[in-house]
Amino acid sequence: MKMYEPFAAACRASALPLEEGYPLRACTTLRLGGPAQYFHEATGAESLARLLALAQEHGVPVTVIGRGSNLLVRDGGVPGLVVRVGSGMSAITRSGCALTAEAGASLGALARRAAEEGLAGLAFASGIPGSVGGGAVMNAGAYGGELGPLVTRVEGLLPDGTPVAWDGADITWAYRRTSLMDSGAVLTRVTFALTPGDTEQILAEMTELNRRRAEKQPITEPSAGSTFKRPVGGFAAALIDQCGLKGASVGGARVSEKHAGFLVNHGESAADFLALMRLVQETVLRETGVRLEPEVRIIGVDA
Repeated sequence: MKMYEPFAAACRASALPLEEGYPLRACTTLRLGGPAQYFHEATGAESLARLLALAQEHGVPVTVIGRGSNLLVRDGGVPGLVVRVGSGMSAITRSGCALTAEAGASLGALARRAAEEGLAGLAFASGIPGSVGGGAVMNAGAYGGELGPLVTRVEGLLPDGTPVAWDGADITWAYRRTSLMDSGAVLTRVTFALTPGDTEQILAEMTELNRRRAEKQPITEPSAGSTFKRPVGGFAAALIDQCGLKGASVGGARVSEKHAGFLVNHGESAADFLALMRLVQETVLRETGVRLEPEVRIIGVDA
């Protein structure tokens, strides 16, 4: 990997903490992947802006991650700087019927806060294991609900650390994709417009949705959620099951017997997981003519 010692020295001089060789497998629900060359845990927008400016000044590539629930890190790790926007930026505040959450807040925590405040609209998100920032960027959804229609404002930082903001109506929202992906911005806060509701009724709805999730999905096994996007006119899980791939494995990676749309990990090799993804894609394409696209985000280099 290219060395970036002047960048590291500049961060030390600016009291911006970096860790070298941080094990990224500890940052993902798949529990796979090599190390980050440099790693920073974000604690606020101001210090994050300074860090991004230094990285750009020194030509250091930056990779931003959230809670790692939709992330596969290759075995060789990630060159340059990895910034995790997680629990250090997770405050949630209320104003009227709106909740504003820092990007590192979990979607589960956001949904629970909304319920406690008697605000309806986010029950579907209570079981999504990702962060507010990552969820907004990819327009996360479940059980017929999506974040996009609820978002009224997104705040972030451009690659050089400059603050930027968008109204929700100015963002293009699509299935598991938004125009935020093309902006290069690191999200810092997202505001959601909700509606008054009954706390007990909202909590009951969340309980039922999470019961259904636990019944149908392998939530106790390491995974990145649905591995592939839903193809037009069908479901990835049904196609994978149709091709007889439930239980198929490469090394410690396996297609879940409980839900074929989930690839689960019981090994230590991201290469095995990627090989299983290719096997599934190639088999489904050959047998059905449908090309499955990954929903999981893949970063880093091979070992």
